[in-house]
Amino acid sequence: MDPHQPLSALWSEAGLPADALDDVYLTGADPVLPSSFAVGTAAQVTIAAASLAAVNVWRQRGGRRQNVSVDMRHAAIEFLSEHFARIEGETPSDPWDPIAGTYQCGDGRWVRIHTNFPHHRDGFLRILGCAYDRQAVATALQSWSGFDLEDAAAGNGLCAAAMRDFAEWDAHPQRQAVISQPLVKITRIGDAPPRGLPPAERPLSGVRVLDLTRVIAGPVCGRTLAAHGADVMNIASPNVPNLPRLVVDTGRGKLTAHLELREKAGNDRLKDLLSEADIFVQGYRPGGLADLGFSPQDAARIRPGIVYVSLSAYGHVGPWAGRRGFDSITQTASGINHAEAEAAGQTAPKALPCQALDHGSGYLLAFGALTALTRRMHEGGSWHVQVSLARTGRWIRDLGRVRNGLAIARPTTETVSDLMETSESGWGKLHTVRHAADLSLTPTRWDRPSMPLGTHPAAWP
Repeated sequence: MDPHQPLSALWSEAGLPADALDDVYLTGADPVLPSSFAVGTAAQVTIAAASLAAVNVWRQRGGRRQNVSVDMRHAAIEFLSEHFARIEGETPSDPWDPIAGTYQCGDGRWVRIHTNFPHHRDGFLRILGCAYDRQAVATALQSWSGFDLEDAAAGNGLCAAAMRDFAEWDAHPQRQAVISQPLVKITRIGDAPPRGLPPAERPLSGVRVLDLTRVIAGPVCGRTLAAHGADVMNIASPNVPNLPRLVVDTGRGKLTAHLELREKAGNDRLKDLLSEADIFVQGYRPGGLADLGFSPQDAARIRPGIVYVSLSAYGHVGPWAGRRGFDSITQTASGINHAEAEAAGQTAPKALPCQALDHGSGYLLAFGALTALTRRMHEGGSWHVQVSLARTGRWIRDLGRVRNGLAIARPTTETVSDLMETSESGWGKLHTVRHAADLSLTPTRWDRPSMPLGTHPAAWP
């Protein structure tokens, strides 16, 4: 598919000015990564959409029209940014837990389990009743069916999926719920007067963003907004596990503070920060923040005019709406792993060459947030933006398949050296993939170095 087509569809569905599409330049073509899916197109389109939306905000606040260029190979490598991030002098360790991954159950169906967080790992060992050892897990799963394991995991707040083919997923009630929703859903949830932004050097200068997310998709959204000048503050609980290697890569450009929202002091402090914020990004499972007083409606009451951004695994409606999930788990459940395996001539699940659902959703979250911010500038109101990994996966599926895509060599540190940049960080010199969007008048950059979680005070600069 010509990448201009899905970009134009995204843009027009959001109701953004059509003439802006004249300023975007997309180069390259799939395949650029080893996949039968058009992951390069997905990367290029989502990065271009977020960048073009930032440029549109700048125009609305008095900036000039400018060109946005995105090369497909560069965009695809940015979808692997966490893979190529390096702290100088350090040899990265395997980020995956030893028992995470795919197994075949006793009924012959493949499953994928996610155990990168200690409480998820311990939960699986508890329900399987086995030792912390890959062979022990494989043996224990011989007494399970794939679907029973999937349901038991969900019932215990864990993350697992049985591998389905496309036909099985298409017949599933959750797929019906997912496909009924737009790729980026933007809903007005409250009244507020229009709030413009003054002229500024960069598209998002002065825009304040609260980032209550972890892993990849939500943090990529915050990193993207920071690249265009927003003040992004990541809020993390000191009592919730995170994945340090991902923090290193996605923390570029952000402030980072610790708050425990289950304690009154932390909860009150977040409400104070929210009362002065423009965008609130959260990746809790649907309804997860309501008990803490930060539902979309709560946020709109605390800060009329807020743009509230929600990420979920399987969508915000349907029987699986409350299920936890990650990119790899969603790929398995929704047929992508089966289709990729089939293209490779194997029976075991085969993942995409990058966390495309995560990264794609991250840029779509940023695109939705900036679209809603534009509406707030002209129409007023508070807005809710919703994106799900499963819906992004369906969009990638709809981009079509790539003939001989799996014959492409997987990129290495050496072959992507032309796309890397070096910056300071809280861990030392950091080598990372630079942003793939090239803006002619307001080049993207990260003004703040990536820092360990909780480095900064919970206060706006």
